[in-house]
This record gives sequence, C-alpha cells and structure tokens, in this order.
Amino acid sequence: MCYNATVSKLSILRKRSIEEVIATSQIDGKQALPRTLKWFDVAMLGVSLSVGAGIFSVGAKVIVNEAGPASIISFIIAAAVCMLAVMCYAEFSTVIPVAGSSYSFSYVSLGEIFAWIIGWNVILELFMASSVIIKYWSVYLHSALRSIGIIIPGAFSLGSITVDWPIFIGITIFVAMLIFGTKFSARTAGLFVLLKVCVILFIVIMGLQYFDFSNLTPFIPDSQPAELVSNSGQSLFSFLLGQQPAHFGIMGIFSGAAIIFFAFIGFDAAASVAEETVNPKKNMPLGLFAGISIVSLLYVLVAIVTAGMSSRADFQAFQSAHPDETISIITAFEIKGNYGVEAIASFGAFLGLTTVVLIAMMGLARVVLAMSRDGLLPKSLSVVSKRGTPVRIQILAGILIAIVAAFTNIEELDEMINIGTLSAFVLVSFAIPILRKKGGKSSENSFKVPFSPVLPIISGLICIWLAINLSIGTWSMFIIWIAIGLVIYFTYSIKHSMLAKYSNNFSTQK
Repeated sequence: MCYNATVSKLSILRKRSIEEVIATSQIDGKQALPRTLKWFDVAMLGVSLSVGAGIFSVGAKVIVNEAGPASIISFIIAAAVCMLAVMCYAEFSTVIPVAGSSYSFSYVSLGEIFAWIIGWNVILELFMASSVIIKYWSVYLHSALRSIGIIIPGAFSLGSITVDWPIFIGITIFVAMLIFGTKFSARTAGLFVLLKVCVILFIVIMGLQYFDFSNLTPFIPDSQPAELVSNSGQSLFSFLLGQQPAHFGIMGIFSGAAIIFFAFIGFDAAASVAEETVNPKKNMPLGLFAGISIVSLLYVLVAIVTAGMSSRADFQAFQSAHPDETISIITAFEIKGNYGVEAIASFGAFLGLTTVVLIAMMGLARVVLAMSRDGLLPKSLSVVSKRGTPVRIQILAGILIAIVAAFTNIEELDEMINIGTLSAFVLVSFAIPILRKKGGKSSENSFKVPFSPVLPIISGLICIWLAINLSIGTWSMFIIWIAIGLVIYFTYSIKHSMLAKYSNNFSTQK
C-alpha cells in the first residue's frame, strides 16, 4: 500500500490524506466493514446511546443540586452545544466516511499525536460509559424483574469477592449480538428505542396532570455556597478564579449544562459507523440531525415536566428522608402519591440502558479498529469476521468491561465520560476550518457547517467552557489518563504507525 500522506519533519504531527484514509478502509477484505446502514439506523444509534435511564434522573439531580427549575435552560444549552458539534461530525463523516469518528477526522486535519490523544480519549469515554452503565443495567434488571414478581439474588460470593452475575450475563449477550452483525445490532437497538420512547412519552403525559407553574418559582434560585467534602469536588473554573464553590444562580445553569452533557454522548459513537453506512454523504447528516433532534426534544420535555411536578424544596425533603434513593421524575410521582408509574419507568430504564451499553461497545470497537489499522494499536485487533464485525476487539472489550464493572466502584468516575466526550468535541470543532483547506475535491456535495469558521470555533470554545466547569477530581484523573496514553504512544505507537513505515521507506528511497 502506498501511503499518500503528509510527513512532517516533526513526526508526531504527520497527517494522512483523505483519499488514503478512505482507500485503507476498502483495500483489505480482512479489515473492511460492509455498508448496510441507512439514515434511520444512524439516528437510532445516536438515540440508543444518548437516551438511557439518566433521562429520568438527571433532570431532578440538576434541579436539586445545581440550577433549580432553570435546569430546563441547562438542557437547552447542552442540546444547542451538541447540535453545533454534531454539525462538525456531519461534515467530517461525509468527507471521510470511515470508522473511527473523531480519531480518523483528527488524523487527517490535525496530525497523528492529536489523533492518538482523541482516540485514546474516545476509548475512555466509551469504555467508561459501557462499564458504568452495565452496573446500572444490572440494578434496573432486578427492579424490572421484581415489578413482575420475580426476585433473584443479584450477586454471589467467591470467597471474599462478591460477583454481580447479571453484569457477566449482560455483557455476554451484548458481545454475541455485536459479533452477529452491525445491521442486526442496529435494528435491535432501534426496536428498543421505539419502545423506550413510548415509555418516556407515557410518563411525560402522566406527569402533565400534576404540572403546577408555581413550582417553577423562583426559576433561577439565588447563588448559594457549596458544601464540598474535599477540594476535588470544586469545578476547575471556580478554582482557577479563586471563587467560593457555589450552586444555583447563573453559574449553576452552566454547571448543570456541563453535567447534563453526559446525556449527549451518543453522537461520537454514531459517527463511528460512517464506514458502514450506505451513501454516507446523504445518510450520515440526515441520521445525525434526526437523532440529536429526537434526543433534545425528549430531554427538554422530561426536564419541563420534572420541574413542574414538584418544587425543589419537595425534592430536597424527599432526598433527606430517603438518602439511599436516587431522585428522579419517579420521585415526583411518589411525592404526589402515585406509585404505579415506577414499574413502567423501571422497564423503560432497563430498555434504555440496554441500548446504551450495546451501542457504546459498538462505537468502542470501531475506534479501536481504526487505530489498529493505522498501526497505533496492534494490527491483529483489526481483523474483521465473515459477518463484517471486529470480533477480536468485541470479545476483548467485553471481557475488560465485565471485569472492571463487576469488581470496581466504576460508577464513581462517571464524569470521566463527560470530559472524554467534550475533549473529542473540542478537537473536531476546531479541525473543521483545517479540513476545509485540505479537503479539495473530496468535499464536493458533502454537508458543510454553515458560517465556518465562526460556528466551529464557537462550538469548540463552548465545549472548553463546559469542560472547565467539571470538577478538579475529574480533571486530575483525566490528566493521568492522558499521561498513560502518551507513554503508550511514545513507547509503541509512534514506532509502529503506518506513517512511520511510509516515512522510513520514503527516506530510504531518497
């Protein structure tokens, strides 16, 4: 294979050409992914990963802890920022319709070191999402079974080790589905999405009968000092400015938006299937925009109904009386004395989490596949089965996810998903103007972000703003993750990169 790449004297900034990236995805049958998905499948993948059990709980948490009823604005801000980022993903995925999403996009526009960092961060995002959510999936499985009278112990002991068996069962099922085929997985996820959307709309309609506008007053509560167990819980922004940590007020709205951003992680993974999409120039933008529109509408509807059903004081009183329970829109029904919605909500949450884990694992495999093809990870990982799926990656990822989820308190690190997503959004946004200069004829008839470079730069800056509103503890863990990634890059990836081999051959020929 001839690598038509831009080889920089500073090798960590070497880039790949658009034409060569596309050719790599098509030239080797053992590494090629078949095109089977339509725009509806892409949209359902985005909704599958974005709409889980969190749609019931995140709004109530932000109401109580961050923004009050103004959490509605927090959702709108998060949705608007995600829409800007999705525009950037849509342009990239039509110009460079290959696996790898933001990793592949960065390799073309920014260079190898940035591609490695963003690929490493997306691995963090999707691995953490899979590991955290499978634990909640196990909890909601028990809840759903209990609601129909089936009570099964959720764990068993192996000596001093407690094993949560549903995690292993669930991961085994998801890996089998993903190995069976991408189209099958996407269609199954699509069916689950339709069911959980029906559950969400039912709960929204039920909640409207309790809606009281007086619960929205004051809409933006006055700012209050935050009580933190340690400085690691303080946002990086307030720490850098030397401000007293606070909740509510205007800053609470933005803090809430940063937390809510967890709800919009699905579109990086959805963009990773561009290589498996029929006519990506048409179907990728249509699918991505349809998906983000559905997700935004559902979250804002649930936020409005949650804020209108019960006041912040009611939620706080319930939380004080039930410290071990997670507050959610179901809490609002319990406050009103309606306990019948819980079983339906548990079923909807279970469906939601099922699709989240399934599509997170699918996206994770595509990113690792792309990095393996390029030599930044072992090439043996990028072998594709006869069914057109990266079976080795799916099995290895499934084993690691199950072990981490079953034997660690991984749910305590869920903000790492946010920072991994935001870092990807930042680089993809800033890379759009660079892509425009490099794209040439490859970008004809493709979707283009309007008002570039203004909107992409605004998108990147807002994502940075949301990121610095995350906690110091999250940033500390993120820096450690980046440091580990750089060690791997400089000890392995930089030497085994396909561009390194091209550069060596080029130097020898000269």
